[in-house]
Amino acid sequence: MMQSSESGLSVVRRWQLAAALKSLREQSDIRQEQAIDKLQRGPGRWSRSKLSRIENREHNVKPREVEQLLDAYGVNDPTVRDELVQLAQTSHEKGWWTSFNNELPDDVRQLLSIEGGLVALRDFQSQLVHGLLQTADYARAVMHAVYPGAFAPDDVERRVAARMVRQQILAMDNPPQMHFILDQTVLERVVGRPAIMRDQLRKLLDLTEKPSVTIQILPKEVPGSPGLEGPFTLLTLPDPIPDVGYTEGPAGSLYIEDREQVRSRTLRFGVLTELALSRADSIDAISRTMKDHQ
Repeated sequence: MMQSSESGLSVVRRWQLAAALKSLREQSDIRQEQAIDKLQRGPGRWSRSKLSRIENREHNVKPREVEQLLDAYGVNDPTVRDELVQLAQTSHEKGWWTSFNNELPDDVRQLLSIEGGLVALRDFQSQLVHGLLQTADYARAVMHAVYPGAFAPDDVERRVAARMVRQQILAMDNPPQMHFILDQTVLERVVGRPAIMRDQLRKLLDLTEKPSVTIQILPKEVPGSPGLEGPFTLLTLPDPIPDVGYTEGPAGSLYIEDREQVRSRTLRFGVLTELALSRADSIDAISRTMKDHQ
C-alpha cells in the first residue's frame, strides 16, 4: 500500500517512468546488482539503494540518469529512449492545483495529479455524489455538512472552485472512460436544500449524455452486495502501471497497490455493475427522484 504526498510533481508520469525502467531492466534479464555494476563504471553516482528507490517511485530520476539506465540495459530504440527522457523532463511540471496549495491537503493534491493522467476510472459511492460529478452548490453543502464550522467562507469557496476546475477532465478532447455506480440512497438523501438536489440530479442527467461517462444506480431492492463494504475507486493509469485502488475517509486517503486487493475490488465492481440498473433504467431512476425533490 502506498500513502504519500507530492506537491506539484506529476505523479502519473513519475510512476509510468519508474514502471517502464523496471520493466526494461527485467526484460533485459539484468538483476539490480548487475545494473549497478555497469552504472558505476560510467558517470554519475549510483548505488543499489538509489536504483531501488527509483524503481519504487521513491526517488526522482533526471533525464541524464534515464539515458544512463537505458545504456546499461542495452535499450537502443530511439523512440523508446526519447519517450522516457521526455517523461523525466516533464515529471516535475506543476499542475493547475498548485494555486490552491494552501487549501488542499497533500493527499488531495496527489489525487488531482493522478486524475490528470487517468486512462479510466471506476467508482462506487454509497453516501455522496462523487466530486467529479458535483455541482458547486452540492459541493458547498457537503463541506458545511461534513465539516461544520471548520472552514472560513473564503476557504470553502476556494475548495469549491478547486473541485469545479478539477471537473475539466470531463471536457478533455480525449477524456478518460469513467464509470460511476451510485447507491440509490445517494439520490434520495437531501444535502443542503431540495433545490440543490434537483440541480445536482439534473447535472447527473446531463453527464449521462457524454460517451465517456457511465452512471448506474444500485437500487435499494438489492438485498446485499459488495457495496456494503463502502465506497471505493479503481484508477487505470497508462501502461505499464497496473491498476490502483483508492479509498478515502476521516483518516485520509489510501492508495492500494497490492495485486490481490486490487483484484478483489475489481471483482466487487464487476458484481456491482451486474446488480445495478442498466444505463437507461438508471437515467429513469435519476429523473424520477429529481421530481421527488420538490
